[in-house]
Amino acid sequence: MHFTRLLIPARVAGAYLVSIGLLSIGLLTIGTASAQTYPTKPVRIIVPFAPGGSTDIIARAMAQKLGEGWGQAAVVENRAGGNTLVGTDLVAKSTPDGYTLLNASAPFANNVALFGGKLPYDTMADFAPITLVNTTPLVLTVNPNLPAKTLKEMIALAKSKPGQMNFGSSATGGVNHLSGELLNFMADIKIMHIPYKGNAPALTDLMGGRVDYVFNGTTSSLSMIQAGKLRALVVSSRTRTSVLPDVPTIDESGIKGFEALGWNGMFAPAKTPRAIVNKIHADAIKALNSAEVQQRLKNDGSDAVGNTPEQFTAWLKEEIIKWGKVVKFADIKPE
Repeated sequence: MHFTRLLIPARVAGAYLVSIGLLSIGLLTIGTASAQTYPTKPVRIIVPFAPGGSTDIIARAMAQKLGEGWGQAAVVENRAGGNTLVGTDLVAKSTPDGYTLLNASAPFANNVALFGGKLPYDTMADFAPITLVNTTPLVLTVNPNLPAKTLKEMIALAKSKPGQMNFGSSATGGVNHLSGELLNFMADIKIMHIPYKGNAPALTDLMGGRVDYVFNGTTSSLSMIQAGKLRALVVSSRTRTSVLPDVPTIDESGIKGFEALGWNGMFAPAKTPRAIVNKIHADAIKALNSAEVQQRLKNDGSDAVGNTPEQFTAWLKEEIIKWGKVVKFADIKPE
């Protein structure tokens, strides 16, 4: 098959290129002007969970401060369902004008491996990352009667009876579950997973001795740890948390490179003008640095981040790769 090359006379081509250049400058000018006046109406922030959880609470704290700065309401809308797919897909298909945003969390990255090609959107192509708002470490707690005072002792115990120990989590495929499978993978052990419908029943069974350990949020476990109902062995972040400063990290306990975090991040639909993304980013950083949001994060046992869109994108890609390996290793299927 032969292809004929389209030849454009030099004078015409030059005029064509000048026109394209002027069009690009015009679009850039429009985008910049739009960002300078943004927002001129209320902004929706979609939370793909039911009200009341950590993601919802942090989104509302950020929304309040953003709204104060904008002089326009930032309205949180809860669109739960489908392991966050319902709300996330709504944002992916929204008009890319900065007036519909997403407050996503760990399932945003985990679902890539869990659902494979069955996601109704493309995680990396259909969104414009704005900033990673915060990260939250998990704490590995055991029943006080478990004959293991350290992570090293727990791993040795698990290796002495492979497949006989178990751990509980709030749901299959959640960060608490995947953290346990990551520990299995990196420590070369086999501790069986038992899914529950929420953290509360998992912790109840842990205190009752029906499961051996649970990964859970630091603040929600704190009172039980302080009361001696649970024993904290390690935290899942690379550095120790101020909530439990005497509890070592998994990394410093011998599993080098281990990190598993809960997180919240802001996204816009793809093709949102970069000038508007930059405006939202700058305003989100101001909100994140406010005393009110900082206190909310402290109460949640979270660490503020506030990185750039490029840094957030790179971090997200690493999360997707890491959890993809874990999902494949443990052969996890979405519920």
